[in-house]
Amino acid sequence: MASFKAILRYSEEELLQLLYKFNVSDKPDAEKAEAIALQLKLREAQLICAIGFNSHLPNLTEIPPILGFESYDTFVNARNEVFTNDIYKLLTLDNILSIYANIKDNPSTRQIMEYLLSSRLKTIEKRIDETVNSLIIDKYKEEMRGIYSDEVVSIDFVEKRLEQSDSGFRALINEVSLIVESKIIPAGDIFFRDTILPQEKKKLLNKGLIPKTLIEMRLGDPNITAIEKKILYDYIKTRPDD
Repeated sequence: MASFKAILRYSEEELLQLLYKFNVSDKPDAEKAEAIALQLKLREAQLICAIGFNSHLPNLTEIPPILGFESYDTFVNARNEVFTNDIYKLLTLDNILSIYANIKDNPSTRQIMEYLLSSRLKTIEKRIDETVNSLIIDKYKEEMRGIYSDEVVSIDFVEKRLEQSDSGFRALINEVSLIVESKIIPAGDIFFRDTILPQEKKKLLNKGLIPKTLIEMRLGDPNITAIEKKILYDYIKTRPDD
């Protein structure tokens, strides 16, 4: 039986062969995708996203009608709706990470993914803010790690994340460290930014990513906060020989 991950990477021929196995012509359009998904032991949302994020979909205009959609655009809109609004219920964390890994190998889809990600992350962060659900937080952390390790986003996307001056979510998932580890922006560059919280900078220090000379330069800035100044002084005291 075809898996979510397999369908995501199918060739054009494989996608067509898969869908033509199933005769759902007697079903109402609204039930066709679900009928095929059930036979594949997938949820309808999983089938829509596995096919929807397959890089060959734009070349296969015959696929949306097979699934009960009147056009390519209506199918893509349904895919986008699922991806941006589902929080690990219809799509599993593994499904999401598979989508990111597939995009890494197909950079042409990166631009649309960055647009969708902005909405998806806001949806997840809003839910965390409302419920403080530890299971969602853990999956959110893993998803963000996948986004950076699979190079799904551009530096422009990262800059927008870093511009948020009071980002508790960024600190929650140690996002600054993920960005540095992914070599998107150097640690020294991030360290001098006023939008980065003192606690985030402390994590960079504890990883040994900031040389003493840069710390001393930062301490020379009269505009840094008292909290940041204390963190920097305390760090230097613990490492006098660095």
